[in-house]
Amino acid sequence: MKKFLFAFALITTQAFSQTKLADGMYANFVTKKGTITTQLYFNETPLTVANFVALAEGTHPTVKAEYKGKPFYNGLKFHRVIANFMIQGGDPKGDGSGEPGYLFADEIVSTLKHDGPGVLSMANRGPVTNGSQFFITHVATPHLDGRHTIFGKVVNGQEIVNAIEQNDVIEKVEIIRVGKDAKKFNAAKTFTSTQEKIKKDEELKKKQAESLKIESKKMFDEYQAKATAYPSGIKMYVVETGAGIKPTEGENIRFDYAGYLADGTLFDTGIETLAEKHGILNPQRKGANAYQPLDYTFGNKGGFIEGMTEGLLQLNKGDKAYIFIPSNLGYGERAMGPIPANSNLVFYVDIKP
Repeated sequence: MKKFLFAFALITTQAFSQTKLADGMYANFVTKKGTITTQLYFNETPLTVANFVALAEGTHPTVKAEYKGKPFYNGLKFHRVIANFMIQGGDPKGDGSGEPGYLFADEIVSTLKHDGPGVLSMANRGPVTNGSQFFITHVATPHLDGRHTIFGKVVNGQEIVNAIEQNDVIEKVEIIRVGKDAKKFNAAKTFTSTQEKIKKDEELKKKQAESLKIESKKMFDEYQAKATAYPSGIKMYVVETGAGIKPTEGENIRFDYAGYLADGTLFDTGIETLAEKHGILNPQRKGANAYQPLDYTFGNKGGFIEGMTEGLLQLNKGDKAYIFIPSNLGYGERAMGPIPANSNLVFYVDIKP
């Protein structure tokens, strides 16, 4: 009789806890220390939630054959626990090197922040390296904003998160759907369709970027023919003049910039819209609000490549110009990220008034 009453109490407690949940999608992480309940942001980050849910339910279309048809997370460990930081799990190898057989893109949402305990976020080793590993925070970790996709939040059981130790086992992950929208969310189909859309969008962006590259090269040829040559070897073409006010020595100025190879390839910019048009927008950088003008202490000879510094020193506040920089005043024989060795460069600069 006591066993029956205990079982009945357990069932009714679970039912009651679920009735308290608002419409949405949830994941229960069941451990020996208790259950952690998280709400999943399937509207804000559909690809990431679809990935997690499909793995948890054993319906993921892209996993390695050995994981097909199996609840992926059941029996895995929290393999990495750092006190006053976070707990990390989801690695089939249990050492931080495992993955499910594929990688997928980031879904950085600027309004979602690592702003306190209980943030559920994807672990990765850089852009577009998401797989199955995730972490849950103990405290706010704002330095991770823009670098990791937040896809949920603990709504019950933060004390369990705080009690988890390294190698504690995730006995199972239960997905709970409350409300019609959550119930019609098909994780496997959403993952596949979103991945296909991303692929098509990337192909379109490549075509647009190639077209913009050709247009930029044509413009550079035109401007360089009209540009003023300087003794050092740089050339400069001012497309818009300001009020003619020269910054004073030591004055801090700000300027928007865009750096191109001579063939019209954009390799870096602080202008978010331009980066997006050319297909080089970095979601992490965007999420961190790091598409910003550069600061320069006028007269300082360090900090930038020589040709860039010389060009800035010729300009006034409010000027917009293209600086044509020969390789010896750029990075010379060094390759630098997307910039090949011995590259002539073109920089657009817009000096703030």
